Amino acid sequence: MVEVAGNTSKPFLDLGSFVGDLNVDDETASDDISLEGLEEELQECQADDVVANILSKGTTLREYTKGVENNLRQVELDSIQDYIKESDNLVSLHDQIRDCDMILSQMETLLSGFQAEIGSISSDIKILQEKSMDMGLRLKNRKVAESKLAKFVEDIVVPPRMIDIIVDEEVNEEYMRTLESLSKKLKCADADPTVKTSKALKDVQPELEKLRQKAVSKVFDFMVQKLYALRKPKTNIQILQQSVLLKYKYILSFLKEHGKEVYLEVRAAYIDTMNKVLSAQFRAYIQALEKLQLDIATSNDLIGVETRSTGLFSRGREPLKNRSAVFALGERINILKEIDEPPLIPHIAEASSKKYPYEVLFRSLHKLLMDTASSEYLFCDDFFGEQTMFHDIFAGPFSVIDEHFGTILPNNFDAIGLMLMIRIIHQHQQFRKARITGRFY
Repeated sequence: MVEVAGNTSKPFLDLGSFVGDLNVDDETASDDISLEGLEEELQECQADDVVANILSKGTTLREYTKGVENNLRQVELDSIQDYIKESDNLVSLHDQIRDCDMILSQMETLLSGFQAEIGSISSDIKILQEKSMDMGLRLKNRKVAESKLAKFVEDIVVPPRMIDIIVDEEVNEEYMRTLESLSKKLKCADADPTVKTSKALKDVQPELEKLRQKAVSKVFDFMVQKLYALRKPKTNIQILQQSVLLKYKYILSFLKEHGKEVYLEVRAAYIDTMNKVLSAQFRAYIQALEKLQLDIATSNDLIGVETRSTGLFSRGREPLKNRSAVFALGERINILKEIDEPPLIPHIAEASSKKYPYEVLFRSLHKLLMDTASSEYLFCDDFFGEQTMFHDIFAGPFSVIDEHFGTILPNNFDAIGLMLMIRIIHQHQQFRKARITGRFY
């Protein structure tokens, strides 16, 4: 072994001599063993730390092999000793493994049984699901049938309380609700073909018809009484309509559906009553206004007018100092500023012994007519659900007013008053249009 100068970290190995030593020293080597290529292999193993360490120490391969064999034998002996020491534990471990194997075998058998049971349960669950769906469908059908049957029974059965109210009770709010229930039963019997052909309805229908006739007769008498109340003197018609009649407007709906002839009688009675009542009221109002009239001009104040009677309204004429004032507007223009003021109350004005030009009376009469007509129109639309009957009701009042104008206007020689009346009509028209559209002038 020769060390290379300048390199102290790693010895230089003479592999040739080492191979030669093997050939010389190895007396037991066989002639059949070839060492060709050994030098190259050792040269390749030179980089291995273990081989390099062995070669650097000059240890022969046989010695190293023996050392390794001794170490292996010692390790084997130690392992045997460890095995002997742990023999009891190994026997216990072997028993535990065998027990575990038995337990696992039992679990396998048990799980196989469970699997079979689960398969059976799955089949049972499927059967139960089918039965449940079938029962659910039956229940749904029964509920539908029960609901229809309950509605059928409710529609045709006449409770004793309903009979008592229709026959014996007075017409009030409870009576109105009972009329609604009776109306539903009557309409159901006529509208539903299934109900109409049922045997149950044949038993109940005579009783329903009796109740219908009784209800129609009773509400007719009630409405006639209310209409008679409108004819009483000094009755506030609008308050009676709003506070009394409108509360019972369902009676008209019931009569329309189940007593058309009686409804037409009530309608005709209302038209006749209001026609007469309003005609009488306007006639009385006009007569009261006549007492308040102040004549401003006569035929004598105009040129080219034939001399004729001035009619009934010359009583209030007062002498004028200046006859030219007949054509002066003056404070009479204020009537246009008071266009929407309430109508005059004749007895209050008469008590103060005050007289008014005819345009003031005209505005008051015109305002009263508009308010009364508007109120009556809305009431007819709300109570009867009709608007055409309004013209029949006001045929009488319009006739009374036309008769009044037919007497007054031919004998009116007040040119300023005539122009103011035209202006009053125009402003009333504009005011009504503004109220309809939500604007006020």
